[in-house]
Amino acid sequence: MELIVNERIGNNFRIMKELIGNITSIRTGKLDVNAENPNGKYPFFTCSKKHTYIDDYAFEGESILVAGNGDLNVKYYDGKFNAYQRTYVIQPLDSLNGKYLYYFLENYIHKLRDLSIGGVIKYIKLGNLTDAEIPLPPFSTQQKITEVLDTADQLRQYNKQLIEKYDALTQSLFLEMFGDPVRNEKGWDEKRLEDLLDFLTSGSRGWAKYYSNTGDVFLRIQNVGYNKLKLDDLTYIQTPETAEAKRTKVQAGDIIISITADLGRTGVIPENFPKAFINQHLAILRLKENYNPNYVSAFIASKGGQALFQKLDKGGVKSGLNFTDLKSYLIFCPPLSLQNQFAERVQMIETQKQQAQEALTKSEDLFQSLLQRAFKGELV
Repeated sequence: MELIVNERIGNNFRIMKELIGNITSIRTGKLDVNAENPNGKYPFFTCSKKHTYIDDYAFEGESILVAGNGDLNVKYYDGKFNAYQRTYVIQPLDSLNGKYLYYFLENYIHKLRDLSIGGVIKYIKLGNLTDAEIPLPPFSTQQKITEVLDTADQLRQYNKQLIEKYDALTQSLFLEMFGDPVRNEKGWDEKRLEDLLDFLTSGSRGWAKYYSNTGDVFLRIQNVGYNKLKLDDLTYIQTPETAEAKRTKVQAGDIIISITADLGRTGVIPENFPKAFINQHLAILRLKENYNPNYVSAFIASKGGQALFQKLDKGGVKSGLNFTDLKSYLIFCPPLSLQNQFAERVQMIETQKQQAQEALTKSEDLFQSLLQRAFKGELV
């Protein structure tokens, strides 16, 4: 093995660095994405973050999978699998711990994104991987580093899974209390959405000229999930004093719903939400007093509610809904007392989920801190 770098870490020892291409075997898959079979026996790794399945395998053993284009990401797998033609399959040689390499690339992926080239779909070249320099302490030290990072990773994965369970619990609670929106097996009265509405409007178009580093919140489609608001990527505006601004300003209790592209995503504006407006890809559903917005939002976001919503889309390649379509959406209406009871229970779940989210943030910060220290020789 050729030593290419000696780097002093602190005052006590030196750590070798080696080119990844010298201490690994790197190949790519041979298959197109459509080779997948969701009912297949073996994992099939593409450039997506989640793998699918396939009927046969071409690789076996401990491997690190790096997406070569699109959503650049890193995955670890040990076993039999297959891979898409733009997925790099990296298998370590004897001097390199596979999990240690995985964590290094997890930390290095930001550099790979900077190195990526191309137009709409970015991609990386083989040389971006083979020429990457990895700190190479003794194998026993690599193993110790891996054990520390494994423990930190398990903690953050536990918190992620806990949040997913709370989301699933809300769905289960809805089905238990109200049944399936498609079958309506409990026989609730059905109404058109327009019968529930006190106010309906779509958002403002062409407001990029008002974008600012500070000011009022400007909600976009990426800020709306499935019965949730996603507020980690907010845009701010200096709001004009116009009739359009008055029309598109949100109020507490408003349901925000996506009406183009990914249809039917919803979220409810909570109390004490900052002054905010919506863009043209969203609409405001402001309900009459005898309907609970948290119930209606959950109805639309449910699996059955989404199935009903997609039937309204007549847009073909470019999805979109007009107000006539939106108003015709059928929703069953249990008594308000039951809707309120559901909303109260969901609030309890959301409180627990918020605590899990805070724990996840801390565990993510811890993991990233350890990841940075690991490859500076500061961890063990």
